Order: sequence, then C-alpha cells, then structure tokens
Amino acid sequence: MNNSDDLKAIWHSAKTDSLPGPDIMLQMIKRFRSQKLRNKWLVIVSSCLLSCLIIAVLFIVHFTMPVTYIGGGLMAASGLLLAVTNIRSLKRFYRLDDCSNLQFLAFIEQTRLNQAYYYKKTQAVVMLLCSAGLLLYLYEPTAGHPVWFIGIYGLSIIYLLVMWFFVRPRYYKKGAEKLNATLHRLESISEQLK
Repeated sequence: MNNSDDLKAIWHSAKTDSLPGPDIMLQMIKRFRSQKLRNKWLVIVSSCLLSCLIIAVLFIVHFTMPVTYIGGGLMAASGLLLAVTNIRSLKRFYRLDDCSNLQFLAFIEQTRLNQAYYYKKTQAVVMLLCSAGLLLYLYEPTAGHPVWFIGIYGLSIIYLLVMWFFVRPRYYKKGAEKLNATLHRLESISEQLK
C-alpha cells in the first residue's frame, strides 16, 4: 500500500510545464496542415498557369525550328508533372483533419520520407525536363547571332547550375531541418506522455 502512495506522490510531483496542452497540439497540427495545403495549392496553380502560358505562346507565335516547340513542350510538361505530383499528395493532407498525436507523428515521418523521395527523384526529373526545355527553347532566337548565343547560353547555364547545386539543396536542407525539428518535438512530447 505504501508503494502505491509513493508512486502517486511521484506521479503528482512530475513537472509537466514543458508539455503543451491539447489545444496547443491541435493548433500546431492545424497550422502545419494549413501551411502545407496553402503551399501545395500555390505550386499547383502557378505551375498550371505557367504551363498554359508556355503552350499558348507555342500556339500563338510562329516558330521556324522544331527545337523551339520541343523545348516549350518539355517546359510545359515539367510544370504539369509538378502540378500532378502535388495534386496526388493533397489527399494525405486533407485526411489529416482529425488525428491523434501518434497518428500525426506517423504522418510527419511519412512526410519526411516523401520529402526525401521528392528531392532525389521527382524534383530532379522536373528540373531536368525544365532545364533541357529552356536550353532548347532559347536556341532559335540566338542561332544566327554568336555573341547573343554565347551570352544567353552562358547566363542560362550559370543560372541552371546555381539552381541545381546551390538553391535546390539549400531549400531541401532548410525544409528537412524544419520537419525534423517538428518531428523531434513531437517525439519528445510522445515519450513524456508514455
């Protein structure tokens, strides 16, 4: 009997000041969900609009070289692929409406895995299509002018290299650190609640 009283005393003396209340947890889940949904919809709408703009330019402007149409088609395809990828992931976020802490923890872990897959596979394919499309698209306007050709292609290649090797990894690292911090915080909360 004395052992039970000791356990009760230990239980009641445990500091729970660092644990967020249920309202804060629910607010954190809703904020995470709404932020991700807003970003996904922004990517979907902007990539679809840019793809439609590229397609419209290809139909309205008369180009003489087929390489320009191929380049424009590759850029439009990369935008549509980006939109489709984000549309497919929307249903995961809409199902996040009502979940427990453990379900949210599993959701964050799956999001982290999806983010790594997106960075290594999907984003690489999208950027490869867009980069190839841009380089092909720029050929016709610069073909007869060597100075313009070297200048525009030089700037384009520098831009693409910066995007591939600096901006893309930095953006991924920043997103991964933010997601890992959220995951770590939720895991520590779950461990304290056990």
